[in-house]
Amino acid sequence: MTVNVLRIYNIVYFSLFAIFLSFLPVYLSSIGLSKTEIGLLIGLGGFVGMVAQPMWGMLSDRLRTVKKVLLLLLLLSVIVGTVLFQSQQLLPLYGLVVLMYVFFMPTDPLMESLNVQVAQRQGVAFGSIRMFGALGYAAASMIVGYAGEAGGTSSYVYLFVGYGALALLLGFLLPDAPVSAKVTRQGDLKAFLKARKTLLFFTLILIISIPHRMNDIFIGLYVEYLGGSTVQVGYSWTVMTAVEVLFFAISGRLIKPGREMAVITFAAGCYAIRFLLSGLASTPGAVVWLQIMQGVSFVLFYGAAIQFLYRIIPEEWKATGQTLLAVLFFGISGVVGSTAGGWLFDHIGGEKVYLLMSALAFIGVLFSVAVRRSIEEKPGSETEAKI
Repeated sequence: MTVNVLRIYNIVYFSLFAIFLSFLPVYLSSIGLSKTEIGLLIGLGGFVGMVAQPMWGMLSDRLRTVKKVLLLLLLLSVIVGTVLFQSQQLLPLYGLVVLMYVFFMPTDPLMESLNVQVAQRQGVAFGSIRMFGALGYAAASMIVGYAGEAGGTSSYVYLFVGYGALALLLGFLLPDAPVSAKVTRQGDLKAFLKARKTLLFFTLILIISIPHRMNDIFIGLYVEYLGGSTVQVGYSWTVMTAVEVLFFAISGRLIKPGREMAVITFAAGCYAIRFLLSGLASTPGAVVWLQIMQGVSFVLFYGAAIQFLYRIIPEEWKATGQTLLAVLFFGISGVVGSTAGGWLFDHIGGEKVYLLMSALAFIGVLFSVAVRRSIEEKPGSETEAKI
């Protein structure tokens, strides 16, 4: 029952996440903002968010609850998001986007922490829970795409409020993350953060996540740039997340303990190929169907990253560790990807931006190969072992 409630909640939560992450750039473009302005707006939000996010993870670990912090942040996010998707003036938009990155984006690592910890306690695969989040994301992307085509981007606010209210109501049925018997010690966290293995791992994640986040932010604008419609923007996200459902379902079989770094290397190579082909594509339909590679790039990369992180971080700091991963994945990489990507999109065109993304992903492949032997450990070895 506990796992099934969490699966249902993943559908609703990630539907809400889809509206903000996937369609905010489309909304901002529809009210007249340039790609550079959109990039700066999201980049500022990401910069402030990466400072705020670790505080919520540490608060969760200190209070020994994920659920209560998650619901508080969701309540604040729904209020701010309702205003955001009705605003059209640049100055208020800066404040509202920043607040969403302070309140809403930190809910993602908390949600993932809840998924992983409940999965471990219940003896089920993380992917068997997380696949329902991908299913919700896929369905919502299709719904929002058609709603935008039929009623314009002004319809986004009604969908955000509806999904947000449902997420808050169902949130009271959620289980909380299992509480660690260990007392949180700052020294353990500091030792983890200073370890060479940790630094190499986080650097690798940052390199690969920058082109990933650039695609997240600009895929909708790129589809429109090639002549596509709002419905096709929805299709692109539906294709991505529908494939995620399948790969999350089988990710437990594909990502073996001790082999996470090999999987990350493979996923980085898939990113490089995917973005290269996207940059060479001449039609929006081709770009939409290329998103089918999301399964072998994002799911394997993200699943392996979480699995490796949870093997090396002290048990009592798991929510904080998940938040730090999110700071890299959504914060720093988002700031770099949005600001640089927006400026480049306006000045050199979408095709060349995707070619640059491919080159950066290939650098990630080379870096992962270079550090793999020094960062990877055998299953069962001590996490404190020197490398």
